Amino acid sequence: MFDRIISNLTDFLLMLRLADILDIVIVAYLFYKLSSLVRETRAGSLIKGIILLLIFTWMSNILQLNTINYLLKNLMQFGIMAFLIVFQPELRRALEKVGRTNFSSLVSGESDSAEFIATEIATAAAAFSSRKIGALIVIERGTKIGDIIRTGATINSDVSSELLINIFIPNTPLHDGAVVIRENKIIAARCILPLTHNETLSREFGTRHRAALGLSESSDAAVIVVSEETGKISFTLNGNMSRNYTEETLKKVILKVLAPESKTDNDKNIYNKIRELIKWKK
Repeated sequence: MFDRIISNLTDFLLMLRLADILDIVIVAYLFYKLSSLVRETRAGSLIKGIILLLIFTWMSNILQLNTINYLLKNLMQFGIMAFLIVFQPELRRALEKVGRTNFSSLVSGESDSAEFIATEIATAAAAFSSRKIGALIVIERGTKIGDIIRTGATINSDVSSELLINIFIPNTPLHDGAVVIRENKIIAARCILPLTHNETLSREFGTRHRAALGLSESSDAAVIVVSEETGKISFTLNGNMSRNYTEETLKKVILKVLAPESKTDNDKNIYNKIRELIKWKK
């Protein structure tokens, strides 16, 4: 019996073509993306209900429960129309997201989270700059800074410009100190950073700037600083600080840190991989 199963499995694998594997991978990827689009939405619960109805319909057909099977089949027909009407906003957002997805992210499976985070941080920094609100935002990279995170208050929330702005509003409980972003999440706020030991640093740099330099000297974290006195935006990395960023230039430098490989290079690598697959098939 076992030998027969192994033999059938071997025959199946031998019959499998590269196109079949590609077909299976694409279908699996589409189901995965569909589940991620509807997860934690009203549509997610409804889809679970539809799957249960399909199972009940199949079972009623197997058990020859004709009346129940008839009712369930008619209910499914009306259910599809109701789904399209009731969840039109969710479906529209999903299609818009698919339309915004570029070729490289579609093939590689990578989302545009880096660009989203860079945009949210840059938007918040621009708001701080215009109102002269001091801010200190840390982006954790390869070096883990758990000791810094433990000095603050746990947030563990998705990155958004609105939340960042609320955190740094003066005279609120979390505004003093730094916000730490780890793996696309605002992990903690009110964190204490080590000050730089650079004695030659200009006196015009305040505590926030010295703290940003101090952390960047002991780790590879990127730190964004907004001056409370001047409203100027600074960016610190590897012990070096550059200043006078605008919203657009800050977004670009953050994106470069989060996604160092350019989209153009990434697209070229994908095209080369596809070309190699085609050559191998021939």
